[in-house]
Amino acid sequence: MTPPDSALASRRNLSVRTVRVGAAGRLHLGFLDPAGSLGRAFGSVGLVIDGFTTEVELAQAPSDRVTGDTPHAHAELDRAAAFLQLLRQRSGRHAPLCLRLLQVLPPHAGFGSGTQLACAVGRAFAQWHGLDLDTATLAHWLGRGARSGVGIAGFDAGGLLVDGGPRADGLPAPLLSRVAFPEAWRIVVVQDPSHQGLSGSAEKKALAALAPLPQSSAADICHQVLMRILPGAASAEFAPFAAGIQRMQQLLGEHFAPAQGGAFTSPAVGRLMQWIADAGRDPKAGPPPAIGQSSWGPTAFAILPSEARAEALVEAAQAAGQVDARLQLRIVSGRNRSATVRDGTGQPRID
Repeated sequence: MTPPDSALASRRNLSVRTVRVGAAGRLHLGFLDPAGSLGRAFGSVGLVIDGFTTEVELAQAPSDRVTGDTPHAHAELDRAAAFLQLLRQRSGRHAPLCLRLLQVLPPHAGFGSGTQLACAVGRAFAQWHGLDLDTATLAHWLGRGARSGVGIAGFDAGGLLVDGGPRADGLPAPLLSRVAFPEAWRIVVVQDPSHQGLSGSAEKKALAALAPLPQSSAADICHQVLMRILPGAASAEFAPFAAGIQRMQQLLGEHFAPAQGGAFTSPAVGRLMQWIADAGRDPKAGPPPAIGQSSWGPTAFAILPSEARAEALVEAAQAAGQVDARLQLRIVSGRNRSATVRDGTGQPRID
């Protein structure tokens, strides 16, 4: 039975409590020791970036609903509903709620979409119910952080992050370092929407099939992180930072190449990144950019010391015909802030 117009008008004038959470994407710059040569596997370096966001909204409702406002969000409805159910089971809170996915990061593209969705839904749920739960606990409840903890730490703090690998008790990796990313530096993010990186069982199978990363390579990566990448970012010295990222990405790209078909999972992205590497060797242009692939890709990045150099690089690549029609390029900044949480009232949606 359709309610009369006066009843609909009355319902539209009701204000309901809503909690909205926005979580930025991150680039996974590399593992420290995926083979665990000293007994502790993985360890990660990550960078939280602006320009790519997951945003969710939680509101009271007569019955449970999960809706999405974009194509990417529609593809994540089942996963978001599963997160909500897990949160209810672990917390014992079962009030009916409407969860809206306003924006969702591209899945399996190297932005940490699953972890940011879990953290955003978990934080909205905890805020709604007044639960004093930290992000690591929420992520653990939702099965995130099995290998990398930088997305979880990035949700809370932003910045350039290093974690120490997953804990033996299954909790997410501890945060070892958080450095503010220099405000002037920029990241050219290269996307290939026609490809997806490995995930789930395919990712586990690929990792199991790889030969262990030699301890000497893991030691080299750790040296790059400790003595080039972190101090370079902390003191805004671009050249050592970029050299450290480049060396780490070289070692890891060679290691993971058998599982992903080369240093880059997308051939179109790989061709562009090779052109950028070659162009960056011109000493007149300044220090070479830091280039690489985020996680299993296909997203790649080129980090440069200024917006002017980032814009010049994109313009030169386009002028040289190096940007395949399927690729998307965006210049973004690092993000040194936590996820946003807004708790207030708003007008309910009448669908």
